[in-house]
Amino acid sequence: MSIPSKNKALIANDISSLELRSLAEISTGNLLAEVDFRRTVASLQLTQDKKASMGQFLTPASVAELMAGMFDRLDLPEISLLDAGAGIGSLLAAFVNKVCQQKQTLSLRIVAYEIDPFLIGYLRQTLKLCERECQRVNISFNYEIREIDFIKDTAKRLEVNLLNNTNQAEFTHAILNPPYLKINVHSQTRKWLRSIGLETSNLYTGFMAATAQLLKPKGEFVAITPRSFCNGTYFREFRKMFLQMMALQQIHLFDSRQETFTDDDVLQETVIIKATKEQKSSSVIINTSSGADDDWILSHSVPYTALVHPQDPEQFIHILPDKISEQVVAKMALFSCTLEDLGLTVSTGRVVDFRAKEYLRKNLEKNTVPLIYPINLSDLYIKYPRITKKPQAILHVEETDKILVPNEHYVLCKRFSSKEEKRRIVAVIYNAEIFDCDYVGFENHLNYFHKDGRGLSHTLACGLAVYLNSTLVDLFFRLFNGHTQVNATDLRKLKYPTLEQLLSLGTEIKERFPSGCEIDLLVQNKLLNMSNQSDKNPIKIKSRIDEALQILRQLGFPRRQLNERSALTLLALFDLKPTDSWNLATSPLMGITPIMDFMSQHYGKTYKPNTRETVRRQTVHQFLDAALIVANPDNLSRPINSPKTVYQIEESALELLRTYGTNEWEKSISTYLASIETFKKQYAQEREMSRIPIVIAGEIKTLSPGGQNILIEKIINDFAPRFTPGGKLIYVGDTDEKFTHFDEAALTDLGVTIDSHGKMSDVIIHLTTNNWLVLIEAVTSHGPINAKRKKDLESLFKGVKIPLVMVTTFLSRKAMVEYLPEIAWETDVWVAEDATHLIHFNGEHLLQAYEI
Repeated sequence: MSIPSKNKALIANDISSLELRSLAEISTGNLLAEVDFRRTVASLQLTQDKKASMGQFLTPASVAELMAGMFDRLDLPEISLLDAGAGIGSLLAAFVNKVCQQKQTLSLRIVAYEIDPFLIGYLRQTLKLCERECQRVNISFNYEIREIDFIKDTAKRLEVNLLNNTNQAEFTHAILNPPYLKINVHSQTRKWLRSIGLETSNLYTGFMAATAQLLKPKGEFVAITPRSFCNGTYFREFRKMFLQMMALQQIHLFDSRQETFTDDDVLQETVIIKATKEQKSSSVIINTSSGADDDWILSHSVPYTALVHPQDPEQFIHILPDKISEQVVAKMALFSCTLEDLGLTVSTGRVVDFRAKEYLRKNLEKNTVPLIYPINLSDLYIKYPRITKKPQAILHVEETDKILVPNEHYVLCKRFSSKEEKRRIVAVIYNAEIFDCDYVGFENHLNYFHKDGRGLSHTLACGLAVYLNSTLVDLFFRLFNGHTQVNATDLRKLKYPTLEQLLSLGTEIKERFPSGCEIDLLVQNKLLNMSNQSDKNPIKIKSRIDEALQILRQLGFPRRQLNERSALTLLALFDLKPTDSWNLATSPLMGITPIMDFMSQHYGKTYKPNTRETVRRQTVHQFLDAALIVANPDNLSRPINSPKTVYQIEESALELLRTYGTNEWEKSISTYLASIETFKKQYAQEREMSRIPIVIAGEIKTLSPGGQNILIEKIINDFAPRFTPGGKLIYVGDTDEKFTHFDEAALTDLGVTIDSHGKMSDVIIHLTTNNWLVLIEAVTSHGPINAKRKKDLESLFKGVKIPLVMVTTFLSRKAMVEYLPEIAWETDVWVAEDATHLIHFNGEHLLQAYEI
């Protein structure tokens, strides 16, 4: 995000007065919130270019808290913590918070490295807060900020102690979010790392290795890093060094890259690892969640020898998050051929467009040949030409001869894809017969499979494309590829079927390339000799989960319910196993625990027991609201919060789902969706009873339950009496009914006539003592009063005869943090959980009116 320099200066001026509460008021409950607020403000002042140049991204509180929770030995009498590359101190604050909660440590010492003068100012504030927190629980606390390059300092300390034959290990614990930055082979940093025995090309692995050397025996290490160190030749030496010193004990994966560092454009897939110095593990826990604050956690234990194979010279780290992953690896082990065995190779497209710019042409013309870009790969076919800004042809002249290839059959593969895409490997047959030319150009963002620089037979190309586009290969590739690239090296390291098997696949391809389901069926029958009814069929399991997601999508569930949790819950409530036909669906009575047991037993997905409430709150409740299921049909008098509560698929929904995959499905779902409102009416009375009461001018009125109305009730009962005492409520909005209260005459008297309630603020108060009109926005899903909204409100109320005061309100500081970059200057912010405070954006006084 880019912020005008004027606004940055204003923020910087406010930093010195950032003490929204005095240090004496800081408690365990909000230490992390205070630090995270500072992180957000600091992050606003750092451009993406600055973050990228430093290779450092500030750690959100949710991530820091998750990492601190992974330590086991927090009961030591004396603890020494290292935070290398501390930033503003979010990680060490989370660690201190955890130690203070346990209250078993007598002494805590922290050493924090940071070289950025701007961040050091915040780091000092954070450590002061930590010091006060430790004093509160009688823990002796001391700290040291080392304003020096961590790698340089560590190399010198280790060198001195090597000469003196002494041990430099001084820390019982280490927590770090190391900088992610490539380092030049001739740089001084590279030389320092070589002096401690490591050859590596990225700074984050250097930080990890140096930190490990500074830990005492049995010292604990927790770090969040890119996942790329787990495999590949670039990090081979690091893996050997690190795994010799440290034993991995826990790994935490994230389903979504975007959830981890929401403020930054972090493309690398991140992973948290917990390891212990010189203490071997028999097994490793692998947890997976969508984000750091997601309490729906997939948990799987694997033997250490399955994570790191003892005889593997590469020391690859095989992260298998569930039983299905183990089955995928077992199936892929059936293939033993390399591309070299097949007499094939894969190369990167030779045409780098910006280097060959003078030879590129928009369309085919005399002396040109086709130029194929990734954009030309569409639905597993070559679509040429495309209406695009990309040139579609290249001159065939002496200067371009070396970057073109003979116009023959190839398999093309995109070089870039993200884990959020349907397929990580997208392979397409390039059929030479569609072009009347001798050569063709493949752009640099494509990989192409060939035989000694020439094309493949059409049958072999078809068989290879089928294999690469299979669900089995996709699942396998996702397990071990931690970045957005599909490099030629990655494709070379894959194992392939024999030449005979690939040709056998290819003979099945006629005029039309098969669909995804057809591809998987071919792979099962031709390569795996595996029945579609096999209980250990990872392809069928993945397919069944995808079918359940498609059903939920067609039923109209919102995006936040379109996830694996909801799909598995649906399948459990139908008692539908991976190999069952949909017409075999039943409707057993099931509680939350049996639902989760079903997921584990039949779909290989074992979730932590403490995630039961997440299933209930974020999936089952929504199924109830949609009338897809009913609660306690066996005993309607049983309370919904009873531990004996059971759920059952509603009868009409059961009949509908039994038609999935048949010719009757589209007709059945249309009829069902047209009737669903009738099913929902049975919940209307219960919803009415849950409405939120408020008192306006002595009269009791009600707001519809949930949503922003929870916050509106707090505005009326907490904000208004404290900050607008004696004020007159003119307007109170309601999510369901547009408004609950509207004194239109009072607003007209002030000079405003409103035609559309949709543009109104959520609450409007006339503060008669100051003669101000206070416009209040309640933020729970829509945005705050930003510059655009402020301008719109000024336009809407341009006829008002008195000054305007604009206030954005939030339920919590955590909710506020997400919107801080947007809030307009000369407005106020109120947080319901800190009801006695206001935050004013660049004003002389709190709650001050500014003339328009």
